[in-house]
Formats: sequence, structure tokens, C-alpha cells
Amino acid sequence: MSVLGPVRQRLGDAIFERVAGADGERQRDRIHLTPGPRWFPPGSPIVRVHGDHSMYIGGIRALLVQSMHPVAMRAVSEHSGFRGDMWGRLARTSTFLAVTTFGAERHAEQAVNAVRAIHDRLGGVTDEGIPYQVSDPHLLAWVHVAEVESFLLAHRVYGRQPLPAPERDRYLEQTAVVARKLGVLAPPTTEAELREVLAGYRAELRGTAAAHEAVEVLLRRPDLPAAVRPAYRALADAAIALLPPWMRAELGLSAPRPLLERTVGRAIGGGLVATIRWATQPQQGARHSTG
Repeated sequence: MSVLGPVRQRLGDAIFERVAGADGERQRDRIHLTPGPRWFPPGSPIVRVHGDHSMYIGGIRALLVQSMHPVAMRAVSEHSGFRGDMWGRLARTSTFLAVTTFGAERHAEQAVNAVRAIHDRLGGVTDEGIPYQVSDPHLLAWVHVAEVESFLLAHRVYGRQPLPAPERDRYLEQTAVVARKLGVLAPPTTEAELREVLAGYRAELRGTAAAHEAVEVLLRRPDLPAAVRPAYRALADAAIALLPPWMRAELGLSAPRPLLERTVGRAIGGGLVATIRWATQPQQGARHSTG
């Protein structure tokens, strides 16, 4: 362990900085060390899912799924800065999830209010000349269901302790609390409702040029050091394997190889998640956390 300690420290530092951003340590301390009531109790389903390292795979999948809605993707393309600041966007998203899941109530409310204020002033026009607002509840609901489905699915496949069915419904009930505060009108609170809502968007989804550009930035030329790109690509491959075949085809991604992906692919993905879990688990003199 004395030999592996420095390796773990360097790897943990690198992972944490990429996901949480340059301000990650200060934000982590603010989230976890501020006294006061939280929205969700320790050990509850949302805490277990969002605190698990399977979120690395779930997060990549969520971005791919979200890109399938042309209007939502137009909003991301015009307002999020994903082209030049993909990791900044990831850090902002991960901080928001951490604050609302683990943080003090007053900080969670502040985070939600800040996001709503940004959404309220952003909008644009689609290629078809249709005006849109980022605060449109229909678009907000799409972003929400794409996230929670991806997080739940990645947790079922790669999580340390996957949730049983009743707790998966409880997870959706808890995520719906935050979704309503963000402006989603009727977020799903059961897996059956989640499937129904996702099916309702099917006719709107397609792999647009903007979606393909997002795939290019996210998968084929990520802003990462060459040494860590193979590991990132393996995480991305694990996320792609969790997409439905029709969505992969629309995004121009590899055709499904069910047997290979269920065996070798999941073994590699699981091994990487386990390595990240090992690298970022608390140790003396270090304070890494997925939250």
C-alpha cells in the first residue's frame, strides 16, 4: 500500500480535477462540510446512485441521449459552450448534482434558483425558424429523463450495490423533487412512468448535424492528455453500449455487438469503474469524493 499510495493520489487528483473543475476542492468542502438539513437523507437511493462511480458512464450516456433532441441540442450548441469548454460544462453539471444531492438545503435552493435564472433569459431559433426558450418545460423534461434513465441504467450495470426495483422508483421520486424545482411540470416517479415519458419523445428524436458534432467533441476528440484517452474511450464505449440500437445508428456510432458487449465490454467498463473507485476513495492525507 505504501507503493500504491502515491499512484492512487495522482490518479485520484487527475480524475477529480477533470470532473469537478479547478474549484472542485472548495466546492466539495462547501457541499459536504456545511452544517444544516439536506433535501435527501444519507443512504437514500439518490445519494447512493449519485455518489457511485458508475456516474462516469451514466454521465457520458446522458449527454449522448440528450443530443438526440434537435431543439435541446440547439440550445446546448448555442448556450453551453460544449465545443470549447466541454470539461467546464461537465464540472458545472457535476457540481449542481452534488449540491442538490448532498448539500445543505440553502445551498441547493441557491443552485436551483441560479440555474432557473439562466434558463429564463436564454432562447433562440431552430434551423426551421421555430423560436424556443431553454426554460420550456418540455425541453427541461427531456433533459431530466435522459439523465435519470442514464444514471439508473449505469448504476444497475456498474454500480457497487444496484438498487432493487422499489428503490429505483424511490430514486425517481427523489430526482423529481429537484426536477420540479427546475420547472419540469410532471417528472416521472416510477420506472413505468419513465418508460412512458421517454416513448413520448421518440418521434421528436433524430441525429442532427449538431448531435454528430457533439459526438465528435465528446468521443473522437476530447480535450484530454494522450495518456488518459484510452481509459476515457473505454468509459465512452461502455456508455455507448448502453444506448438502444436505433439511437446508436442515428448518432453514427458502432453497431451493437451484444455478446461481446455483455462480456468483454462490461468487464472492461466494470474494471475501469473499479479503478476509479479505488483511486478516489478516501485515504489518509487525501479527500476524494464523487460528491
